[in-house]
Amino acid sequence: MSSAPQNTGTGTGAAPATAPATVGVEAPAPATAEAATAWEDLVSTALVGTDRRPLPGASGDADPAAELLGRAAVQTVRARAGQRLRAGEPLEPAPPEEQLALPRAAGDRLARILGGERPRLLAEWLRTAADRGYRLSPHLLPELLDHAARDRSIRPHLGVLAGRRGRWLAALNPAWGFLAEEATVAGPSPEVWELGTSGDRRAHLGALRAADPAAARELLAATWEKEGPDDRAAFLELLAEGLSLDDEPFLEAALDDRRREVRHEAADLLTRLPGSRLGRRMAERAAGCFTMLNGKILVNPPDACDAAMERDGIRAKPPRGTGERSWWLQQVVARTPLGLWSGLLGRPPRELVRMKIVDWGREVTAGWVRAAVLQGDPQWARELFGSDPLADLLAVLPRDEQEALAAAFVRGHGLDGQLIMVLGGAAAPWGPELARAVLGKILDLAGTQPWNLGELSKLAGERIDPGLYGLAERLSLEPPIQEVAALLRFRDDMLKELQ
Repeated sequence: MSSAPQNTGTGTGAAPATAPATVGVEAPAPATAEAATAWEDLVSTALVGTDRRPLPGASGDADPAAELLGRAAVQTVRARAGQRLRAGEPLEPAPPEEQLALPRAAGDRLARILGGERPRLLAEWLRTAADRGYRLSPHLLPELLDHAARDRSIRPHLGVLAGRRGRWLAALNPAWGFLAEEATVAGPSPEVWELGTSGDRRAHLGALRAADPAAARELLAATWEKEGPDDRAAFLELLAEGLSLDDEPFLEAALDDRRREVRHEAADLLTRLPGSRLGRRMAERAAGCFTMLNGKILVNPPDACDAAMERDGIRAKPPRGTGERSWWLQQVVARTPLGLWSGLLGRPPRELVRMKIVDWGREVTAGWVRAAVLQGDPQWARELFGSDPLADLLAVLPRDEQEALAAAFVRGHGLDGQLIMVLGGAAAPWGPELARAVLGKILDLAGTQPWNLGELSKLAGERIDPGLYGLAERLSLEPPIQEVAALLRFRDDMLKELQ
C-alpha cells in the first residue's frame, strides 16, 4: 500500500494515489473552571501588560513577560495533551490519470526552477506545459500547490497540470481548495456547462463564443439569473470575442445588475461597441462639456454625477486626492466614442492631442488614453504614444508597429523606469528588430552603467524570442550580453523539452 502524503501543506513529500485510513482526534473534554479561569487571567494580563497587572505568584528575579509566555505555553500543551485518538475512515484512492505525463527532462527543469534557478521563468514554463495538456509528476504537486496558494496568476495553468491526482490531493488541504474552481482538460460539452468547475465553464463559453457568438450569448442568458456575481462578471468578459450590436440588449440589461463589477464590465463592452446606445449617451454628455475658441479647447466638466451617469459606468466617488469634477470628466471622455472628437472640435486626432486644453488638459488626455485602450483604436493610440509613451497605448497597436515604435524608443531614450515600462507593453516574444535595439542598449551601457542593467537584462532574456540566443552570443563577449544569451538558451532548451 502507498504511504499517506508526508506533508500536504508545506510543499514537501510526494502525492500518492492512495492513502490509508486517517487518524482523527476527539474534541477535548470541556476545560475545568479552574483551567479556564487561569487561561483568561493570562490573556487579560497580556492585554494590559505585566506592569499594570502583575502575575500572581511570579518570582521576583524572573522577567514577568517571559514568565507569562511560559505559563501560556504550559496551558496550551496541557489542552492539546488531553485529546484522544479515534479511528478514521479510509480515503478514496485518487482516480486514474487521463493526461499525458510530463517528459522527464521537462520535469527535471521544473524542479530546478522551483529550487531557485531562473525562478522568474516559472510562469512561462507552466503556461507552455498547460497549453500542451501535460500533467505534473506527483512529487512536484505539493510545492506547486503551495506556490499557487500565494500567487493567483499561475492557478489557471495548474488547473490543467495538476491532473486528477492533484485535485484529489487538493481536496485534503483547505489551503489548496482554489484548484477545484480552475479549468481542467475537459472538452466543451453540455455536461461541462451544467456540472463543470467555474474554470471549465468559462473555457466552454469562450470556445462557443469563438465558434458561434449568438449561441454563447443565448446559453449565458438562459442561466444568467442563477449565476453567482463573480461568475457573471467573468462570463461577461468573454463576450468581448465577436462583440456586435446583437449583444447590446443583453449588455444594456446587465447595466442594472446588483454587482458593481458586472455593471462596469457591461459598460466597458458597450463602450467598445460602435454605435451603441451607451456611446451615444456619452457623446451627448461630452458635447455639453467641450467647445473650441480661438484655437483652444475649453472644457466645462460635469457639475454632478446623476443616477443615469452611474448606470453608464461613471463612478461617483473619486479616488483619494482627485476632485469630483475632474474624476467625472475623465470617465466621460474615456467612455465617449473617439470618432466624436474630430466632428465636435473640427480637428484630426494628430492635432487634438497636441492642442492647448485650458485648465483641464491632464484630465482630458487621461480620458483619451483610457478611451484608446478600451476601444482598441490604433490611430488614437499612435498619436497619444507620440506625445506620452505609455505601455498600454503600445499594446493597442499591431505587433509589427509595436516592435518598430518600441525599438525607436529604446534607441532614443535613456535607461530609466519609463523605458522598462514601455518595453513591458511590447508583446512577447520580441523579434529581431526590437531584440537588436535592446541588446545594443545593454552593450552601450555595459561599460558605463553595468550596475544599472539588471532589470533590462532580465527583461531582454525573458521577452526576446529564445530562438535568437545566437544573435546575443555573437554580438559581444561583454558579461551582460552573455548573461542574456545564457537566459535565452535556457528558455530555448526549456521550450524544446515541452514539445
